[in-house]
Amino acid sequence: MAQLLRHLAGTGVTHLPKVDVPKPSRVLGKPRPSLVVAETVAVSESVLPVTEAGVATSRTPSRLRAVTPVAEMKSPSSVLGSDNSAKVMQAGPFPETKAVTETIYTDLESRRDALSKLAKCVAGCQRCPELASRRTQTVFGVGNPTADIMFIGEAPGAEEDANGEPFVGPAGQLLNKIVEASQLKRENLYICNILRCRPPGNRNPLPEEAANCREFLDAQIHVVQPKYIVCWGTVAAQNLLNETQAVGKLRGKLFDYRGIKVMCTYHPSYLLRNPAAKKQVWEDMKFFMKHLGVELQ
Repeated sequence: MAQLLRHLAGTGVTHLPKVDVPKPSRVLGKPRPSLVVAETVAVSESVLPVTEAGVATSRTPSRLRAVTPVAEMKSPSSVLGSDNSAKVMQAGPFPETKAVTETIYTDLESRRDALSKLAKCVAGCQRCPELASRRTQTVFGVGNPTADIMFIGEAPGAEEDANGEPFVGPAGQLLNKIVEASQLKRENLYICNILRCRPPGNRNPLPEEAANCREFLDAQIHVVQPKYIVCWGTVAAQNLLNETQAVGKLRGKLFDYRGIKVMCTYHPSYLLRNPAAKKQVWEDMKFFMKHLGVELQ
């Protein structure tokens, strides 16, 4: 108890409960402790001595100062708001990722080699135990390592998990139609996701999962060096740009991310559930392609 009080006083705790002790009742001629009612009393800068009964007293023995009964007192870590074992600390960057992001890439082969090293690193990642234990394989990214345009989605679905490639399911087939109508070619793009493992039930990525995977996304952007990024859906837009607004509030404008122009629009899976939104996505693509010097009808 004395050690705990010293700890509390040293960390800035200034008040502890005061106990008014009634006269003890007697049973068979022996004193019996009575229940006490706690009030607040200031803690002196010096640590108060503690009696054998667990009651802290002042330097004057006649006046009692009391603390909350030990069974009701919070542990020092909870009192201080400490991030003990309750939170899992984020690991530092993988050595492979660090090496990739510290290198400047100027040609196709060096970029292709760097992406291959990153993909192998991702394949062995176990940072998100739930995702790692459920995945068939990781879904790193595909496309042109020197692409001017990068597409970023949210996370792999069932088809992507089975094939190891992003946007190959129904949403990916719709994306292919949007790409073709926009006079683009999928093989000239680079496509990846916020996550590289499929969340169970195709739920949205959790913040800690996105944080665990962020260094891989940053490394991919560093290697490819795109001039433009299209964020497909709220999850991609919010995570890349550190935004809190939904994609409906972010579309229709260009953002700057480390010198890269970024446009946000609805995810193709949203269009499958809400076909009326296809018109808005088409307006977004017309706006986007106009900045590339292409007028879409």
